[in-house]
This record gives sequence, structure tokens and C-alpha cells, in this order.
Amino acid sequence: MTRVHQTDFPAEQPEAQAAPRVPRAHGDQERPENPGIPPRQGPQASERVSVPATYDTAPQIEVLRLRVRREFLFVAEGFAERRRLIVVQARHRKPPRGEAGAGFTTTKKIGNAVIRNRARRRLREAARSLLPVHGIGGADYVFVARQETATAPWPRLLDDMEKALISLRRRLLTSDGAFQADASASSSRT
Repeated sequence: MTRVHQTDFPAEQPEAQAAPRVPRAHGDQERPENPGIPPRQGPQASERVSVPATYDTAPQIEVLRLRVRREFLFVAEGFAERRRLIVVQARHRKPPRGEAGAGFTTTKKIGNAVIRNRARRRLREAARSLLPVHGIGGADYVFVARQETATAPWPRLLDDMEKALISLRRRLLTSDGAFQADASASSSRT
């Protein structure tokens, strides 16, 4: 084994040489020499919901998730509001409690799993902001995605959901007397 002494290294640094010219492929002729940072890949930028200031003073209700099939089937027998981007179903809960229930569903008709998941996420976010304001405690809601739910502009989806919830609120409140009569009749029979 030979030892290398420091005197064996040259004292001068070699001069920087120009990069060797390597011909580029035919398709890369328009590509810049130094492209810089590559474009960002990954998920799209999130869209935030802005709730008007008038909703800050409105009484808000707590929202629980519906997860069991029988809860979805129960709500399907109630009222429904159909819009271009969404179908919202609502029904008074038996026995009524103070919070509202919310369930979300998509079908294979609207697309593959990626599209269905995106539609469901958008429905959850819209319902998270609108249901506490426009929903009724003691009622359950099911939000059904339609063909354009995943791709429609966010303000339009919010507008459709808000109109459906307002209409369902009116219908549930007018049927509230009938609901109370049914509840008292069933309790007096037992």
C-alpha cells in the first residue's frame, strides 16, 4: 500500500470547462436550457367556502353523520328537492332530537371511484357550512350527488344546495304540526 503525500497533489485548481455540447432529441428543440422549477404536481388547490356575515348571527345546530343503510332508507321516504347538481332528501327523525343528521351518497352512474369520492368530498364540505344554518334540528338529510356535482363550479354547487335546504326547511316546518300529531297519537296508543 502506497501512501499519498500532500505534495503529490497539484497546487493549481483546474479551470472550469464549458459543458460538452450534446445534441438534444428532436422533440426537445424548443425546451429552454434551464427550465427551472418543474410545474407542481399533486392535488388541486382547495376551494374555501365563504359564508356571508348574516349567517354568523343565525342559531346553528349540531350535525351528526348518518352511516347505517336503514337511516338512509328512512330519509328517502321523506321530502326531496331536486336540483341540477344535487338531490337533497329530508325527513323528521323519530324520536326527534336537537341535532340534525347528514348522509352523503353517490352512485356509479356519475363516474369511477375518483369522481365519486371527489363529489362526496364536495358535498360534505358544502353541507358542513350550510346545514348548520339552514337545517332543522330533529331532521335527517341525505345529499345525493348528480352527474355534474364533481366538476361544477363551487359557487353554483353552494347555490343549489342552499336553495334545496331552504325549500326543505319550509316544507319540514309546515309539516311539523302533522309530525307532532303523529308522534302524540303513536305515544297515546302505547
